[in-house]
Order: sequence, then structure tokens, then C-alpha cells
Amino acid sequence: MTIVITIFVFGLLIFIHELGHYVAARIFHVRVFEFAIGMGPKLIWFESKKTGIVYALRMIPFGGFVSMEGELAEDANAAEALRDMPEPLRDPRLGALATKPAWQRLIVHAAGALQNLLFGFLICIILTCTMTAGGTQIGEFRPVKGETRTSEEQGLMVGDEVIKVGKRHVYIAEQLYYEIVHQGGTDEALTLTVRRDGEIRTFDITFPTQKENGETFGVIDFVPYAVRKDFGTVVSQSFHRAGYLVRMVWDSIIDLVTGRYSFRAVSGPIGTAGVISNAAKSGFNTLLLLTALISVNLGILNLLPLPALDGGHIFYPLIDLIPRRRLPAKVVGIIDAVGMFLLFGLMIVVTVKDIITLVFK
Repeated sequence: MTIVITIFVFGLLIFIHELGHYVAARIFHVRVFEFAIGMGPKLIWFESKKTGIVYALRMIPFGGFVSMEGELAEDANAAEALRDMPEPLRDPRLGALATKPAWQRLIVHAAGALQNLLFGFLICIILTCTMTAGGTQIGEFRPVKGETRTSEEQGLMVGDEVIKVGKRHVYIAEQLYYEIVHQGGTDEALTLTVRRDGEIRTFDITFPTQKENGETFGVIDFVPYAVRKDFGTVVSQSFHRAGYLVRMVWDSIIDLVTGRYSFRAVSGPIGTAGVISNAAKSGFNTLLLLTALISVNLGILNLLPLPALDGGHIFYPLIDLIPRRRLPAKVVGIIDAVGMFLLFGLMIVVTVKDIITLVFK
């Protein structure tokens, strides 16, 4: 059952991503050859008699693509292909992506990632409607095993509303938890800014820490009050929940680059499948939250300006917006080829790491 859930989650997020590219391409009259979910040989497919577009489900349940004419710059002069197209495709409005204005190409390339970000936000709305909405006002203190001095003993009180952890503002319980876990993983005191009886006060709190997978994290020793849910609360909580997911993804990228997290923290499809499996066992809301996180993660990573990713393809139209600064087709082709080689190389290394971890865990 967990395998089915894992494949469904991956398939859904890939579908959402590729649907963004597909819809944008259709809006701007780009000729689409195929809309595919998965990679490798086709398992199930059909061809639209009206448009000639092939819709396919492929064997390997990871990845997907929307095949468009003129995706690469060197295809910009491929208008002769019209001559060999079936009659339904001989629409003068249809053309190669590379022949479209820079702003349209930018939207087509960015649409997939933006769809993932939007989908993550929609899941956050669902979670806010179904879960208890937690604020940042301290409701009670709870002892933590091994804790020598509680945050209450260091000055915090029930009723304090935490408004900042370090230099970051917090608005919902999840943000508060995350910032303490992320910033509190040291022996140094963490500055909490609170509102008490209408006054703003600051306290330097040393939170207990714990290690997981070789990394050190802070441990929170209090529980915030729940807040009453209404339309305004749902919108606000959903917005801030989505924002904290974006913050988590961005922090993880920075932490990997700066060396806080080791290569062991990087997971490919196999490692992610294991996490999804565990989330499915923990409950529907946990699975939903993880799905939102993965969707946001896909959106942000694909927007990074790296070759072979959507962000790299977005970079080219941005250059084209500069008068007389369009990159030569051969240069774009080389950049994409090198980027694709490095990306597949990284995927192979990460997959091998995930398999070794799974076998020897």
C-alpha cells in the first residue's frame, strides 16, 4: 500500500509540474508533441485526433516532460517541420517555442515550478482547515529529558507571545517550532523577542539539543495556545505555513552549501520514497504536509538558475530581453548538455547513496 501511495504522490507532483508547462505552451500557441508522466518506454498512451498531441504514461514512475517544438535554441528555424505535420497541426498560430517572444518563453519555462508552489499553498489551506491552528503564545511548559534549565526558569512565562526567534519573525506555531529547532542547535543562547502585557521584551534562552543523523537540533520545551479559526485566520495561517515551507527548503539549500548538513542529508527518489512511506504510516495530515513540502521543494529547486533545470531555461529569455544579447544556439546547446550530464551524474550518485543507506540501515 505504501508503494502505491509513494508512486501516487510522485506522479501527482510531476503531473502538476508538467501541467504548468503544458497549459502555458498551449496558451502561447507553442506546438506540443507529447505530454508524458514518467520516463522510459510508453506503457499507456493515446494520440489526440484533433491536435496530434500524444498523452503518455511511461514505465519509470519518476520524472516527466512536455515535448515542444523548438525547446532548444538551435530548433528556432525548424519551421520546415510544418510540411510533414498532419493536417490538424497545420495551424499558422502554432510554432516553435524558440521563436516566441522572450517573455512568453520565460512564462512557459517557469510555469511548472510556479504550479508546484501554488499546489503547496493549496495543501497548506487544506491543512489549516483540518488541523488545530496554533499561534505563538506560550500555553504551557513541558519538561524535556536531559534538560538542566528550562526556558521558564530563564525568564519566559505562560502567556508570552513570541514574535521573533533570533532575527526572524514568527506568526504560527510551526514557524516557532522550526526556528527553535533550526537555530537552537548550538550551546549558545538564542534570543527570543516576546510581547508580555503589551510590552516587548527579549530573553536569551539556551534550549536543550538533540542529535539526529549526525546533525544537532534545538528542542522546544513549551507548547503554544491554539487560536480560534475564522476566514482571516485560515488565510493568514495558510500563507505563513507556506512561507515557512519555503524557508525550510531555502535554509536546507544554504546549509548544504555551507556544510552544516553533510551529503548524507541529500535524498533522491528512493530516499524520498522512504520518507513518504513513513509519513503515510503517521497519518493523512502528516502525508499532506510532506507532500506540500516536496511540492514547494520541487518548485524552488527548479527555479534555481542552473543548466538543465527550468531556472536555467528561464535565464536565457532574461538575457534575450537585453537588446542584441541573445545567446548563440551553439552556446546554449553546450550549456544544456553539460548541465544535463552533471544533473544525471548527481542523480546516479544520490541514488547509489540511498540504496546503500537502505541496505545497511
